[in-house]
Amino acid sequence: MSEAVRGKQPVVTPVRVVIALCLVAPFVAMLWVGSYARTEPVLIGVPFFYWYQMLWVLLSTALTMVAYKLWHRDQRARSSRDGGAGR
Repeated sequence: MSEAVRGKQPVVTPVRVVIALCLVAPFVAMLWVGSYARTEPVLIGVPFFYWYQMLWVLLSTALTMVAYKLWHRDQRARSSRDGGAGR
């Protein structure tokens, strides 16, 4: 095995899988309309259909922030392992 192949880091890592799940979860939740296409339960007079979607706005923001932080941490770790070669 050549030196370039041995020193190469894997593309799919557990951190990157978590990042992908954080970014895919809101899409799956919003595209699965059957799970929230109803009016009950009502929260403060707002039907479930609406408050569920607004809840996902907040959750999507939080999940995107988590994915962003994990990505930057992963990139810093990779660049420090490579000796600061790639950015």
